[in-house]
Amino acid sequence: MGVAAEDAGGAGPCAGAARAARLPLSRVKALVKADPDVSLASQEAVFVLARAAELFVETIAKDAFVYAQQGKRKTLQRKDLGMMLCWFSLFSFLGTLD
Repeated sequence: MGVAAEDAGGAGPCAGAARAARLPLSRVKALVKADPDVSLASQEAVFVLARAAELFVETIAKDAFVYAQQGKRKTLQRKDLGMMLCWFSLFSFLGTLD
C-alpha cells in the first residue's frame, strides 16, 4: 500500500512516514535528543527534520554536481563543494572547505 493510500485513510499527514524518509528516523531522533535545549520531540517533528535534512543535502549535491560537470567529471569532489559554497551566498553559513 502506497503513502497516498495511507493518507487517504485519514491517518494524518505523516502516515507512512517511516517508509517515506530516507534517513533513519532513529538516528535523527538521537541527534534531536542530544540537544540539551530539546526536552521532547514528536515523531512528526523528527520526520520533518529528517526530510528537511534530506532536501538540504540534495540541494547541495545538485549544485555541486554542476561544478563537477564543468570539469567533465561525474564524481563529486571536495573542490566542487568548495566552489559551490563560494558562489552561492545562500550557503555562506557553512563556511569554506579548505
